[in-house]
Amino acid sequence: MTVIERILSNKVGREVHAGERIWVPLDLVTMRDFGGPNAILEYKENFGDASLFDPNKVAITFDLHIPPRNEKVARNQQICREFAKATGARLFDINQGIGQHILWEHGMVQEGDAIIGTDSHMNLLGAFGAFASGVGTTDIVAGMRYGKFWYRVPKTIKIKLRGKLKKFVGAKDVILWVLKNLGTDGAINRAVEFNGDIIEPIGITGRITLASMVTELSGEIGFFESNGEGEYKKVYEFDVSDISPQIACPHSPNNVKDVKNVAGTPIDQVFIGSCTNGRYEDLEQAAKILEGRKVKTRLIVVPASTKVAQEALKHGLYEIFFDVGAVVVNPGCSLCTTGHPGILAPGERMVSTSNRNFIGKLGKGGEIWLASPQTAAASAIRGEITEPGTL
Repeated sequence: MTVIERILSNKVGREVHAGERIWVPLDLVTMRDFGGPNAILEYKENFGDASLFDPNKVAITFDLHIPPRNEKVARNQQICREFAKATGARLFDINQGIGQHILWEHGMVQEGDAIIGTDSHMNLLGAFGAFASGVGTTDIVAGMRYGKFWYRVPKTIKIKLRGKLKKFVGAKDVILWVLKNLGTDGAINRAVEFNGDIIEPIGITGRITLASMVTELSGEIGFFESNGEGEYKKVYEFDVSDISPQIACPHSPNNVKDVKNVAGTPIDQVFIGSCTNGRYEDLEQAAKILEGRKVKTRLIVVPASTKVAQEALKHGLYEIFFDVGAVVVNPGCSLCTTGHPGILAPGERMVSTSNRNFIGKLGKGGEIWLASPQTAAASAIRGEITEPGTL
């Protein structure tokens, strides 16, 4: 069986296969400060004061607009707080960080779990061996009340990653390179299983990076270390030994080039963070390149969670960031979408470690270039797109 077939078979108590539609018992239903209020209002409209299927398995996370940037956002968060108080749902307030990361850190994500949430990158929890899906309001409402999710089991593609990565090449470069080869529809409506030589060396942080960008492949979810016995729709095998640092040019995650081919392009801002590259190891990679230098452009650093921020502070990364001239923001999603401090002006360019670079995502007329923490840090130092190995 494929990984997703195995997980879902265990959940429903019988063997299931790709193409079947099943009711999946849920271990966790989660909402954000964006999308959550609509789900709560719809829940009340349909079920009134009816109890949740299990308050311990419903969580609300604040990670998009934290602290609230205007009265509307503040009111939305108030709706979420009041709902959590009334129902007993678990609430993670503005001092925690990105939802998927803090749910894992607080032990609410376990291998084999089935989870739904309001974030399109909920599926990054596949890095921990859980089935997770970003869904719409109606599915969240039904999940909160009944603890079930109606789902069609997807077919799976396998991506084998052979070889050893060069210095200054990491998981972000690999997934961008995969996007360049397969396109943004390369895994449409499919689960993905990654395996190969690099999976163990990149660690859990690298797995998070790969899994978080399965959405950009139009995939359902990404898993790792398959037993190799499933029936796969397609199998791709890539030798990653010769990959150099990669960058996704505007305005699509698959408009990917070697960094060296666009080096020298002037930039105005750099963002290091997001659910894709906001773990301690990501910040540490950037800090090693930044240390002892000064940036020539705006640099905004955002830890994925308070736990990550505390670790970065403990090991001196904050001092490095401040010394080079960076702005370090409270943990959260930050510059993944418009509405946050740091939005681009028309004509400005930003190198970002996030996962999307669509037109208008961070301000009308701004350009987003997606890269690894190492490439982002090197680019901040020179004020232009830079290969990290050339400093």
